Amino acid sequence: MNKIGFWINNARHIALPQSILPALLAFAMAGTHPDFSWWLGLVALFGIICAHLGMNLADDYFDYKVKSGENRNEMAAEGMRARIAKYPYLTSGQATVKQLAGAIVVFLLIASICGAIILYFRGINILYLALIAGFLGISYSGWPFRLCYQGYGELVIGLMFGPLLMIGMQYAAAAVFDATIVLVSVPVGLLVTNIVYSHSIMDAIPDEKVGKMTFARLLAKPKWMIFFSGIFNLVPFVIIAVGVALGLLHWAYLSIFILLPMAIYLVNSLNQFVHHKTVDIQLKPWMGPMGEFDKYREVGIDWFMLRWLIARNLVTFFCLILAVVNLILILI
Repeated sequence: MNKIGFWINNARHIALPQSILPALLAFAMAGTHPDFSWWLGLVALFGIICAHLGMNLADDYFDYKVKSGENRNEMAAEGMRARIAKYPYLTSGQATVKQLAGAIVVFLLIASICGAIILYFRGINILYLALIAGFLGISYSGWPFRLCYQGYGELVIGLMFGPLLMIGMQYAAAAVFDATIVLVSVPVGLLVTNIVYSHSIMDAIPDEKVGKMTFARLLAKPKWMIFFSGIFNLVPFVIIAVGVALGLLHWAYLSIFILLPMAIYLVNSLNQFVHHKTVDIQLKPWMGPMGEFDKYREVGIDWFMLRWLIARNLVTFFCLILAVVNLILILI
């Protein structure tokens, strides 16, 4: 594998849909504005992808410094149900910490160049959004704030991949802020948050062992964990329905309700998990792409990946459906 592919793989490219899809949705929504620029939108998209990959590697860097991956390996030896595939390229000797730092700099430098191009054409407002996003991204697991270790990680993810990303993309592509993008970005932010939150529910015990305070751990009790799972999974549908009822969104936005059964299934599945109920894991076509699920079964993480992938697919389809709706509305 070449160096670029090596670092893209290490940067957990499997998580890119949680940035690419909200960006594409905002790009489609920007298409109705007179100052729309497709090429600036594409520059912004490329910058977002590079920033996401760079921040994922930065998360590995900061976690490596506190040896959280090694702690998880020890717990796995004790039978802990934790997803432990954390920076294996460092622990195996395939790369050094210095090389990791270099890869982080390259990804974030490319993202900064993309941002500078947009700054030149769109003005200072995009810089403010980029600075806020950059601060939150580094502070997610980096010093001195280490927000994901204080119980604020889910909030950071929701803000970054929902409102900040989508408002920034719309401004880059069309030089405009409007209420519609805010109204849609909040549900998207909740669903992206849901990916990390569902993860933290399943990793609550291992996270406690490594001293990581997630929102799920703050809630502590299973009933509250599931209550907020309901918030993250179901409130997005309520917000869209209210937006349509108030005339702020086109009625075609209601097409996302085709995903409601998937959201309900995930809440129910996590409820079974927190109450330690054994579930027969069976794939269904409506769950969406499940990657190499046979391999997940072989290594014993199918219980985790099923729920994580459903959470990912939920936000993916949510954004895709609304992007298609916006493209159709532009054409007609």
